[in-house]
Amino acid sequence: MHSYHIDHLQFLETEAIHVLREVTAEFERPAMLFSGGKDSICLLRLAEKAFRPSSIPMPFLNIDTGHHFPELNEFRDRRAKELGAKLIVRKVEDAIAQGIAVPAPGEVSRNRLQIPTLLAAIDEFQFDCSIGGARRDEEKARAKERFFSFRDGFGQWDPKNQRPEIWNLYNTRVNPGESMRAFPLSNWTEMDVWEYIRQERLEVPSIYFSHKRCCVRRHGQWLPVTELLPPKNGEKVEELVVRVRTIGDIISTGCVESPAATVDDILAEIAAARVTERGSRADDKSSEAAMEDRKKAGYF
Repeated sequence: MHSYHIDHLQFLETEAIHVLREVTAEFERPAMLFSGGKDSICLLRLAEKAFRPSSIPMPFLNIDTGHHFPELNEFRDRRAKELGAKLIVRKVEDAIAQGIAVPAPGEVSRNRLQIPTLLAAIDEFQFDCSIGGARRDEEKARAKERFFSFRDGFGQWDPKNQRPEIWNLYNTRVNPGESMRAFPLSNWTEMDVWEYIRQERLEVPSIYFSHKRCCVRRHGQWLPVTELLPPKNGEKVEELVVRVRTIGDIISTGCVESPAATVDDILAEIAAARVTERGSRADDKSSEAAMEDRKKAGYF
């Protein structure tokens, strides 16, 4: 009698593929949230494995804050075209013009404004399940998530009103107006993601690797100097060799000083890191409950 053993990454891959297939079996109009970031890049490869030789049976959806790194948008558009997928982009700028998203006085970051923009897109296309690349190890609020995250008729999340997932049995039923978010990478870590990228030889945007960038020190981290984030009086602009660990709004995405030029370099760096991945995101540092508050309102 032969036994079949799968390693850690194979188990995570199998689990994620199962969740992706469950989504397509249970929902009529799913969408995949694709930003071009490392987690959603892994999701695309998993979707290829789940559904090939058929095409990926759902459109890609991206909420563009207008504050994205240009390298990320270029990668997003090119990968969607290479895969022959339908890419839907909804811009926060347009949502502001239409009164869907309303900036608070003095608000610079547009991360919060992604929420009404996303909910409007879900309503526009009547998506009943949105697949995202969130992982439980990223942040305290995301650690409360399950594979299938129920959202009420207002697109909001109540961590105390989620469905049990005993023995990997999922209750995916929703009433009209309600929806789900699905997170196939829930049990993955940052290390798992990069090991999978190495194993599958996946291309990632160049800003994940070391490069020279002008930065200023603000809020205890290095932030990239751009037209959207000019230096303040008295701030010293320094050209550093940096990379990003997690990519969000260009205004709040911190850079880390790093010589990492390969995936192996990144894996070694993560193994030695003492700061969490999202520790370099200024928008998460604004308060301990910042992410949970945004998620309750309808964030990814």
